[in-house]
Amino acid sequence: MQAVPISAAESAALSRAALPTAAASSAYTGFQIIRRNGAVVVFEPNKIAVALMKAFLAVHGTQGAASASVRETVDTLTEAVVRALLRSRPGGGTFHIEDIQDSVELGLMRGGHHEVARAYVLYRERRTQERARQGVPPVARSAAMSSGTRWPRSRT
Repeated sequence: MQAVPISAAESAALSRAALPTAAASSAYTGFQIIRRNGAVVVFEPNKIAVALMKAFLAVHGTQGAASASVRETVDTLTEAVVRALLRSRPGGGTFHIEDIQDSVELGLMRGGHHEVARAYVLYRERRTQERARQGVPPVARSAAMSSGTRWPRSRT
C-alpha cells in the first residue's frame, strides 16, 4: 500500500466520515490501545476507518474516496472489525496495535477484498522494515494483551 496523496477536500471528508458520535465514543471508554512506542491511548474506531479508506485508495485510486460503495464498504468493515475486537474483551481491556491491524487484515480477507488486504500486508511489512532500519525496537505483546488468536500470514 503506497501513501496516496489526497486533496484537502478528500481529507476533510474522510475525517468527517470517521468522526464518532458522543454516544459511540462513550461505548469504547473501557478499551485502550498499546502503541508501538509503548504508550497506552484511548481506543478510537475512527482510526480503523481511516486506515481502511487509505488502503482502498492505495489500490483503487483517489476516485474511491468519492465512491459511495467504497465508503459503505469501509463503514461495514470497520463495524465488523470493531465488533470482533470488542467481543474478544467483553469487559473492556487493552489491545496491541498489531492485534488491531491483524483484525483489519482478517476483515479484508473475509470480506473478499483480497487485493486491498495484500496491499495492506505489504504496507505493514514495508513499515516494519523502515522502523528496523531506523533502529526502532519492536514492542513485544504479552500473552495477557493478546487475544490468543493470531491470524497466520506470510511475510515474504
